[in-house]
Amino acid sequence: MKSVNWGVLGASKFARDHMARAIHEASGARLMALATSTAEKAQGFRDFCPDLTIHATYEALLADPAIEVVYIPLPNNLHVEWTLRALEAGKHVLCEKPIAMKADQIDALIAARDRTGLMATEAYMIVHHPQWQRARQLVDEGAIGRIQHADAAFSYDNSAEPGNIRNRPETGGGSIPDIGVYTFGSVRWVTGAEPVWLQSRIRREQGVDVFAQVLGDMSGPDGRFTFASMTSMRLAPRQEVTFQGEHGFIRLTAPFNAGLFGEAQLHMIRPGQPDQIERFPGVRQYRNQVEAFCQSIRGGAAFAWTLENARATQAMIDLAFAGEQSV
Repeated sequence: MKSVNWGVLGASKFARDHMARAIHEASGARLMALATSTAEKAQGFRDFCPDLTIHATYEALLADPAIEVVYIPLPNNLHVEWTLRALEAGKHVLCEKPIAMKADQIDALIAARDRTGLMATEAYMIVHHPQWQRARQLVDEGAIGRIQHADAAFSYDNSAEPGNIRNRPETGGGSIPDIGVYTFGSVRWVTGAEPVWLQSRIRREQGVDVFAQVLGDMSGPDGRFTFASMTSMRLAPRQEVTFQGEHGFIRLTAPFNAGLFGEAQLHMIRPGQPDQIERFPGVRQYRNQVEAFCQSIRGGAAFAWTLENARATQAMIDLAFAGEQSV
């Protein structure tokens, strides 16, 4: 397969430490260009990719005829604008999550994708990790019976970084946009269910939610079940997801930052049967995502996360905010 040429729109720390490296290392991908006007930030990328072309503006990168795919790690409030501009420039797009701030904003992205015939989607990397693929398989097979309840928790503490974009309302900050996209979307992806109703208890600081407890009901192919999500940017780090079925439960450790938060594991506990523990050491989910994107472009392989998937998760986020109660 001919390598796919990638450019990165913006020199974010996350791009430097994770996604740009994944693009550089992925089979079938070539990291060719970065758009940044800051030489110091550019150097952090050139440290592992010395031949990187540096464009001083985002527009210059979009005009580069060598670039086929643009990866967008910009602040949340800029995702829709630059995804549309990249598509209009003839580039495929992989944009960080959440790709929009409201579900109906994604309609324009879907229309642009379909009109241009290009690929555009949200960088929802966990669906490319075998831990999540295995969880979905087991639930589909009925290994724990019909789902009765799902709960997800994701927290970290960035209280010492008031200027961080996640702590600023004007850049689309907040725990639900930043990490609720994981607690909501992952349960949707595994179960095939959508929310029936949601109610939220939210604590805000400077206009952004720093703690959110979301409760409700979801309905899927096998019926209705209860749902609970806890996200926070003011608590000690925690990541865990559990699917409770009629005949047992599945618990996922390090489900979102596999390998960084801890080892990704799947525990299946069923009464009267030996506990089943599956471990997934060394999996590079960001690299998996890049390789799957390249295979989709070059070979037409189905991609695990579409704009329609992203829209449904954003609609769930919108519903959670609509049911907000202050705490």
